[in-house]
Amino acid sequence: MATFTNQATLTYNGQTTTSNVTVGELVETLTAAKTAVVPTYDPDGRVTYVISLVNSGAAPLTGLTVTDDLGGYTFNGATVYPLSYTAGSVRYYQNGVLQTAPTVTAGPPLVFTGITVPAGGNAVIAYEAAPTAAAPRSAEGLVTNTATVTGAGLVNPVTATETVSPTAAPRLSISKSLSPTTVTENGQLTYTFAMQNTGNTAADAAAGAVVTDTFDPRLSGLTVTLNGTALTTPAQYTYDAATGVFATVPGVITVPAATFTQDAATGAYSVTPGTAVLTVTGTV
Repeated sequence: MATFTNQATLTYNGQTTTSNVTVGELVETLTAAKTAVVPTYDPDGRVTYVISLVNSGAAPLTGLTVTDDLGGYTFNGATVYPLSYTAGSVRYYQNGVLQTAPTVTAGPPLVFTGITVPAGGNAVIAYEAAPTAAAPRSAEGLVTNTATVTGAGLVNPVTATETVSPTAAPRLSISKSLSPTTVTENGQLTYTFAMQNTGNTAADAAAGAVVTDTFDPRLSGLTVTLNGTALTTPAQYTYDAATGVFATVPGVITVPAATFTQDAATGAYSVTPGTAVLTVTGTV
């Protein structure tokens, strides 16, 4: 609902007089809401958006255009877009009944054309967008994008906004290497476990990370370090010399969060993983 005012002017014989000010209210028949099915996103995931349009008028609203800015923001004088439309993902409903997909211009910005909202009814547009390299990665990051509805004789554009944030969680990977790769009986070898965290949250003791392995051939006389600091058994790791089964105690392994840097030219984020290194040395 919007309030409007106006006033008339009467001019005669070089004189001017004005009328009283009239006040009215313009009731908008179309309302819009935009919702992310899940309010967080993973860098390699998808965000599902639902735009709901409700027509409280007695006539259908036809030929509407819905434009999504895909979260575009200004960075170093240019506009970068943290989201991109997932081709073929749109679904369009009128009063709950699936319709032929509207015309889509992927953009950015993303544009849906040919939308109709029945009289006294509703229309729903559901679609997916994928985070781009310009999507914030830190736990404090946000992507805010706005859908704008125009056309069909609307006096003013109708807008709806939604905000999503990166999932706050560690993202761990592990690789294993052996040195030397050729060893004689009763010789010594070292297994190195390199762990990386590309997530925006540290894998701390509460995460309960555990490294397990079964050494074959079995080892004896183990020396175990984490980031160069010696670990002790059984407080920090366990080892069964009869079976070769090795495991760290839950929570001993911690890996710091990654750090993120935004490129000044492109707006793309690069990731520097947090790291931790576990070494196990023993005699064959």
